[in-house]
Amino acid sequence: MIVHALIVAGGRGVRAGDGVPKQYRPVGGRPALRHAVAAFTGHPAVARTVVVIHPDDAVLYADAVAGLSLGPPVAGGATRRESVLAGLDDLADEDYPPTHVLIHDAARPFVTVGMIHRVIAALHDGRGAAPSLPVVDSLRTGDVMVDGEVDRTRLHRVQTPQGFDFAAIHAAHRNVAAGRCGAAAREASDDIAIARLNHLEVALVAGDEAAFKLTTPDDFARADAMLAGRMIPRSATGFDVHRFGPGDHLWLCGVRVPHSHGLIGHSDADVGLHALTDAVLGTIGAGDIGTHFPPSDPQWRGASSDRFLAHACALVAAAGGVIDHLDLTIIAEAPKVGPHRAAFAARVADITGCRSVSIKATTTEGLGFTGRGEGIAAQAAASVRVPG
Repeated sequence: MIVHALIVAGGRGVRAGDGVPKQYRPVGGRPALRHAVAAFTGHPAVARTVVVIHPDDAVLYADAVAGLSLGPPVAGGATRRESVLAGLDDLADEDYPPTHVLIHDAARPFVTVGMIHRVIAALHDGRGAAPSLPVVDSLRTGDVMVDGEVDRTRLHRVQTPQGFDFAAIHAAHRNVAAGRCGAAAREASDDIAIARLNHLEVALVAGDEAAFKLTTPDDFARADAMLAGRMIPRSATGFDVHRFGPGDHLWLCGVRVPHSHGLIGHSDADVGLHALTDAVLGTIGAGDIGTHFPPSDPQWRGASSDRFLAHACALVAAAGGVIDHLDLTIIAEAPKVGPHRAAFAARVADITGCRSVSIKATTTEGLGFTGRGEGIAAQAAASVRVPG
């Protein structure tokens, strides 16, 4: 299976009140869209994530997903159905289209790893699957007075992501757009409706109450309260060393710095980002940089280290965590950090989405390998909040 995620984020969210569209409003200090995107970019079974946005939201989008591993966004249409079709068309134009797609609403920021697992597992045996929750309240009919009841036994509250065989759901959306399923089909409320209009079976898997949809201002208050109530602080450190070698520049904190020597390493040897990556991974007990990007793997030869740090941050987000602060100390006689400090901090903030970044520098007073000018060391600390 080649699974791609398609996140629909082009709505206006008018019921959420005044302000920017709800997918860009902060939840737990971060845009709602970032929570949703990070859940998929950090999932090992999802090969690629594409976001469909409103054309007017390009700046909001870029700020919300800064540092996450994403391709260019897709411009959506006037309706959700048109936006989904635009996203599916984009996936179909790839050199290697997916075999399956997960379609998710950006207004559901708390999709869980378990939900994604269950939907993908169900797609091994069928062409459609969706997470759902049972209806637990009694249902009554009536206007002012109760005049009847509804059997809730077979009723379900359906959530996203809704997963499908890619070719099947793409063809289904094209059929609706072309009018081959009747005029009423154009008003289909979700992708399950599109699928069923095209005779595709959709399995129900267990959803999660935490993955509720943000619709009204009260939902945002609920989301903030939920995050605050279940988050606990964690901190971890990271340390890295690289020695000098031939070259006329080196990479520090994702910034190209002119220097009389380069740094030697399997990747770009960015000692600052490597230390930060280990610190971030440590906060969730996810091993170290070598666990995820082994130097024995040739695909990481010369790789840009911002990919490593972004991956670590995506894992924190997928675990429901928020990065509060990053602190880095660069230990070297040269190059001097002072002239580049602001650029270093800005680049780390862009990669991680964390707006509280501290960059410091020191020497070892001529002692040890850094004092002899043989290399650079870096020590990092990360502070996060994660679900308890």
